[in-house]
Amino acid sequence: MDVRIDKWLHVARVYKTRTLAAKACQLSRVRVNGVAVKPHRTLVVGDRVEAEVTPDWTRVLEVRELADRTLPKAEVPRLFADLSPPRPSAATASTTTATAPPVSYTHLRAHETVL
Repeated sequence: MDVRIDKWLHVARVYKTRTLAAKACQLSRVRVNGVAVKPHRTLVVGDRVEAEVTPDWTRVLEVRELADRTLPKAEVPRLFADLSPPRPSAATASTTTATAPPVSYTHLRAHETVL
């Protein structure tokens, strides 16, 4: 059975829709065995899939089974072995994002005001 990467990512519930999975592939956010892939790439059992789900979290999955139709949520884990690091918490994510530097108004003259 041949299954496209975008379809498998949707069936495995890595991305909510197949369109989002295809878009992630086009933006090089999905790699198979370390190589960025296009949405039409076919998968083989044993492939290692790395999908950047959020800017600070990449899911790492090893393909165990191929499926081209949606499955009940309870049956999805049989499709892959999840080798991903734990998902960062919201508190961790907020501390790692860069904050804007403080704004300085020293270049303004005394009579100029900021609205």
